[in-house]
Amino acid sequence: MDRLEAMAILIATAEAGGFSAASRNLGIPLPTVSRKVGELENHLKARLFIRSTRKLVLTEAGASYLAACKRILEFVNEAEAEAAGEYNVPRGELTLSAPIVFGRLHVVPVVSDFLSEFLEINVRMMLSDRNVNLPEGHVDMAVRVGELPDSALVTTRVGSVRRVVCGSPAYFAKNGTPKTPDELTKHRCVTFSAMAVGGSWIFNPPGRKARLVTPHCRLHINTAEAAIDAAIRGVGITNVLSYQIEAAVAEKKLKIVLQDFEPPPIPVNLLHAHQGPLPVKMRRFLEYAAPRIRQSVVTTQKKLGYGVDKQQT
Repeated sequence: MDRLEAMAILIATAEAGGFSAASRNLGIPLPTVSRKVGELENHLKARLFIRSTRKLVLTEAGASYLAACKRILEFVNEAEAEAAGEYNVPRGELTLSAPIVFGRLHVVPVVSDFLSEFLEINVRMMLSDRNVNLPEGHVDMAVRVGELPDSALVTTRVGSVRRVVCGSPAYFAKNGTPKTPDELTKHRCVTFSAMAVGGSWIFNPPGRKARLVTPHCRLHINTAEAAIDAAIRGVGITNVLSYQIEAAVAEKKLKIVLQDFEPPPIPVNLLHAHQGPLPVKMRRFLEYAAPRIRQSVVTTQKKLGYGVDKQQT
């Protein structure tokens, strides 16, 4: 059995979601695809796929082995490229994941410039506010906003954002501006579900313990964009992440309040699951993207009137 060939077929099968699709993509007979995957399973004495009439689903062992196969083939390709004198020409497909709004504002512009410079690399971006498991989702690198649990993921800090309270100038002109979090109970508020803790907003001024305040919410909503739109229309005060309102603040559609009571900055990290040397395409992207995303985040924070987080400089 040619194990490298079998590994490549396994990867193609997993990404295509079935033997038939992999056969078409690879241009090899369907029986060959099925046989090669079967040979791998026999060699490993482990089941790699759960087979059904609709699609193939990786087993836990299959997902782990698939990630290892990708790393092995990437290292082999790099070694061959180096031997051929092409080590400095990274190529291949790079899969990235990022939160929707943060990705659109801070990552897509960097990726666009990266593609212009590295012509042999293609990028597949997945913008989602759901944290994707990197190996299971076949994701090379991801941007995460928020504290990270202890894990085997390798992280590079690229900035920080703030949890902010804001409303429209017209709303504040009519209803007054809250001076303390407790005054939110006297105002109409719009709660974005992902930012609330059981319907409460968190405040953590310097030198004081964190505390939760339950505002008087007229509207509960499940996306930041919709909460921001409602606040701009004067429905009430909302609580979102700073980068999400950059444009609205610049256009004077929203005004940030209660800044003295905000929690500490929220970290933004660029991360990956590789423990050894990175494939060239990933190393080049990390070197290129990390400082540019960091600068983009810093610029946004300064526009909103915030200083630079010491940990991101």
